Amino acid sequence: MKTRPDRTETHDILVIGSGAGGMSTAITAKKHGASVAILEKEPVFGGTTAFSGGVLWIPLNKHAKAAGVDDSREAAIRYMKEETGNFYSADAVEAFIDTGPEMVDWFERETSMKFVPTLYPDYHPDVPGGVDVGRSILAAPFDTSVLGENLKRLKSPLATITFMGMMFNSSNADIKHFFNATKSLKSFGYVTKRMLKHFGEVARYGKGVQVTSGNALAARLAKSVFDLGIPIYTETPADELMVEGGRVVGVRSGNSVLRARRAVVLATGGFAHDVEKLKKAYPHLRRGGEHFSPVPQSNTGDGIRLAEAVGGHAPIEFSDTSAWMPVSKVPMGGGTFGAFPHLLDRYKPGIIAVLKSGKRFTNESESYHDVGAALMRACDGETETAAWLICDHPTIRKYGLGYAKPAPVPLGRHISNGYIQKGDTLAELARKTGIDPAGLEATVAAYNGPAAQGEDPEFGRGTTSFNRYLADPENRPNPCVAPIGKGPYYALRIIMGDLGTFDGLRTDVSGQVLDKEGQPVLGLYAVGNDRASIMGGNYPGAGITLGPAMVFGYITGRHLAGISVKGAAA
Repeated sequence: MKTRPDRTETHDILVIGSGAGGMSTAITAKKHGASVAILEKEPVFGGTTAFSGGVLWIPLNKHAKAAGVDDSREAAIRYMKEETGNFYSADAVEAFIDTGPEMVDWFERETSMKFVPTLYPDYHPDVPGGVDVGRSILAAPFDTSVLGENLKRLKSPLATITFMGMMFNSSNADIKHFFNATKSLKSFGYVTKRMLKHFGEVARYGKGVQVTSGNALAARLAKSVFDLGIPIYTETPADELMVEGGRVVGVRSGNSVLRARRAVVLATGGFAHDVEKLKKAYPHLRRGGEHFSPVPQSNTGDGIRLAEAVGGHAPIEFSDTSAWMPVSKVPMGGGTFGAFPHLLDRYKPGIIAVLKSGKRFTNESESYHDVGAALMRACDGETETAAWLICDHPTIRKYGLGYAKPAPVPLGRHISNGYIQKGDTLAELARKTGIDPAGLEATVAAYNGPAAQGEDPEFGRGTTSFNRYLADPENRPNPCVAPIGKGPYYALRIIMGDLGTFDGLRTDVSGQVLDKEGQPVLGLYAVGNDRASIMGGNYPGAGITLGPAMVFGYITGRHLAGISVKGAAA
């Protein structure tokens, strides 16, 4: 197993970065006859993909068609026009929509990649062209033990979204068994069997090998990479692009010189941890607020800096430069914190979000990006950009709150370490959190009246299929809305985070990097979050990062193998 490059090597294509964009490009190019190597600066491969939900937004995919989903090319294009506004790029969007189903078919036929359908609605299903189900697909669960010696180099999933290192299956039934382990003999037996299997895997392999979500996507792609004999060189940062005769011809990495006959492809994950660039790009940082990203710390904008050094152009132009994600800071011991992405709790009935004024500011059951954008704008003019999730005791024990799990998992340590605040009254809770007591009491009273009938006249929670999808279907008449009952009450502080950057390098459809004048930087391409998002700074549905990453990886890989792409630079 070769994990580092020789002093000198030559390949047709060098891919810098080992997430879904990079690996899909490498696989496609190799399958079409090119020699490829992947460079990864971390000691592990998988990139942001390994931390992600593993969902791809692919309109007209075969899994949706098999389920009888009513969708059309015209509807998908109309939705994209509505969602991207002034940033709509016809050539890129049409290439994405037309090639997406082909990419899915090809990867399932030619590689270890397998997808399963989801029931995710588009995030704005009431927008013209939006649909209630079918455009989002998910990487199928995977047994990573087949990676053999490379298993130890697979990036582990985000620690804050696992339970004792174990990943949940994508089905709600799996999670419900864990919630009911102390109430049902059947669930107790199910959980016991899962835990014994998991700890057996840890004893044998050093970690659990039954993975789901983004870890399954990264592992399936990596299996395909290794099956094709493509090396992934870890601990191999790209220090400098080599240029000869006005063309990028390779990469310097430490003492190694790696040459590329055809192209270098940047797939380093965007600039989510480029501190200096973020200070200029993020309004909440410019006004002194806090940002805490759950994406890998290695996403420091390397690809963009490398491209800019040879003429590439990466303007900050979207109104929302990143995919916003409200997060909470989980004490992990030793003064360190982990980022918990709030993907599920906000949708549940009986949980509301308030500012320090005690007032609500948005529909808590909208997407993470929409809630994050609303929080950022609600705090305009304030130093702090933060909110608090508020609920009563039965609610937190039923659904959990952030990293705090539902019953029977104890709450005590989360209260003692300050992650969760508790108050017998709303006024006491407000004083502990710095929320205005009168404002909080007034908000809860105003919310509770209509909530008793399942209504939210202020923000309309539960009025779209997406609002209801991650809520509680057993809570009627509105799965998203229930009153906040008697104390004790709980509060959890949430701040701004992200799932990756939207702004990036300007490219043509094939992925060729362009300069400020729109001319190609010869021999240089970008995929994934290094390439500016076709979504124009909006978040239309589950998987709008990974979907384009793999589709344009497929397009770029084919282009570099000599297969023409509509809209590519001459």
